[in-house]
Amino acid sequence: VQLVESGGGSVQAGGSLRLSCAASEYTYGSYCMGWFRQAPGKEREAVATIYSDGSTTYAHSVRGRFTISKDNAENALDLQMNSLKLDDTATYYCAGDRLGRDWCNVDLLGRGARYWGQGTQVTVSS
Repeated sequence: VQLVESGGGSVQAGGSLRLSCAASEYTYGSYCMGWFRQAPGKEREAVATIYSDGSTTYAHSVRGRFTISKDNAENALDLQMNSLKLDDTATYYCAGDRLGRDWCNVDLLGRGARYWGQGTQVTVSS
């Protein structure tokens, strides 16, 4: 499965961005996808996940500001980011794999996902 992110860019604090991830194959039926980010000098952090049944999990740092969604018909994964903060600056990656529902959360998906995109940069400035 090839994953390609788009939608990154520069925005002022308080602004919004929407990231998209296009998958080369169908990603439904016991499939988990998610967004991760990594800032320079920091470890990779899981941001949000979504399972094929629509259930979602979010990192505490983005809950209430970010929304993950999935369009099965388009094989697309989106991340709507609102009220962006300076700390949200990072390279954002989408990832996914055919996993059980128990794996589909911000704590475990990073360990189980085999398919990763190349990343898209998000820069939040003051």
